[in-house]
Amino acid sequence: NEAAVSKGLCRVLAGLADADTIFALSSGHGRCGVAVVRISGSAAATALRCMVGLGNQLPPPRTALLRSITDPHSKEVLDRGLVLWFPAPHSFTGEDSVEFHIHGGPAVITAVLQALGSVPGMRPADAGEFTRRAFHAGKLDLTEVEGLGDLIHAETEAQRRQALRQMSGELGRLYQDWSHRLKRTLAHVEAFIDFSEDELIEEGVLDQVDISVCDLQAEIEQHLKDERRGERLRSGVHVVIAGATNAGKSSLLNTLCQRPAAIVSPIAGTTRDVVESALDIGGFPVLLSDTAGLRDSPDLVEQEGVRRARERYREGANQNNFLTIQLISVQFKSTQPERNSMCLLVLNKTDLLPEAHREKLNLELRRVSGLPPVCLISCQTNEGLKDFLTVCGDPLSGAPTLTQARHRAHLQQCVAALAQYRWYRDSDLALAAEGVRLALTSLGRITGRVGAEEILDIIFKDFCIGK
Repeated sequence: NEAAVSKGLCRVLAGLADADTIFALSSGHGRCGVAVVRISGSAAATALRCMVGLGNQLPPPRTALLRSITDPHSKEVLDRGLVLWFPAPHSFTGEDSVEFHIHGGPAVITAVLQALGSVPGMRPADAGEFTRRAFHAGKLDLTEVEGLGDLIHAETEAQRRQALRQMSGELGRLYQDWSHRLKRTLAHVEAFIDFSEDELIEEGVLDQVDISVCDLQAEIEQHLKDERRGERLRSGVHVVIAGATNAGKSSLLNTLCQRPAAIVSPIAGTTRDVVESALDIGGFPVLLSDTAGLRDSPDLVEQEGVRRARERYREGANQNNFLTIQLISVQFKSTQPERNSMCLLVLNKTDLLPEAHREKLNLELRRVSGLPPVCLISCQTNEGLKDFLTVCGDPLSGAPTLTQARHRAHLQQCVAALAQYRWYRDSDLALAAEGVRLALTSLGRITGRVGAEEILDIIFKDFCIGK
């Protein structure tokens, strides 16, 4: 019958294909106007022919065609949508790929996915497998892969911009440039070790290597001094507002949230528990916490609130994405909380001070050494809030920043390895060369690209050896 003939045709067409062609819903789950089903692998053309009825013909590459999408066995029409054909290597994964743009109802999506599963040589994709194949095909390096993941999960405008910079290869190009320089450096050292006795290496090669290693180490160390801006932007910041009772902590929370998130009253000790709110502040995703005022109180409930506040400070003492806003009213002295690694000193209620007193206060603050960054604000008049919100600066200014903890770890290993070269430079050149090789390996682990063959290419390109 027709179904058997169709099934036989599909098997014949898939005969030369690998059994590792994958498919998945690439758009979001749930009801939507349009859903995208993606197929990648050598059997992608088979699936396209079987389900769209093209026979031996394939549509023009990267051209959307409106077609009926059918079950390859029963020939039942499942939907009518757009089909696109991306022949290798000009696709996201570098393999033959197909996209079905179908209606986004759950029944339609399920029917199309089940039909694809019945095509020989096809299986559902594992999580992230399309991107993994793109990496193995050289379409993306690891930093671009991570940027793509961050772009998908971006919640703020600044997160989107940072992820897009990384996905476009800005960070990867920086690391690739360092890798290229290290490859050349390593090639020169190894060539000197192997061929210097035969006087085939020009003079001054090691002096150039010394300069290159020193320059690279300085550049990487400077890159590491970014105050973890990229990592904080990617993962978000937990901010705790701390201070004495009636300093204006809840007022600041409400001002930043632009809604009455916490109860405000002139009665000291109104806030008893931790009040949290998720915000976008200066592009950073922030979890903002208002806490109980720090003071000694006979009230058992307030004592518990103070205990929870201090516990919250201690939780963030060693966390890189934790910031304490130490809030002080300009009218009186404040009880100091436990200090963690990051602290911002905010003086509230400046509207209650005459202008001359405010100027005097500013002068006094400048004379005090060892203070964290200081902001003067008024939650009543919003004075100083604009400067307060920009105190962290533009998270995307300047050169691309580190976004992953693993980048930082590999770069620190790279710096240590370059220091090994300088340590052994005059006593054991082989160990010094091993330091450069370890530095190159550490950089290669960030982008996922490094190979011995590239070192040999540079040796024979830069030196006329054995010709």
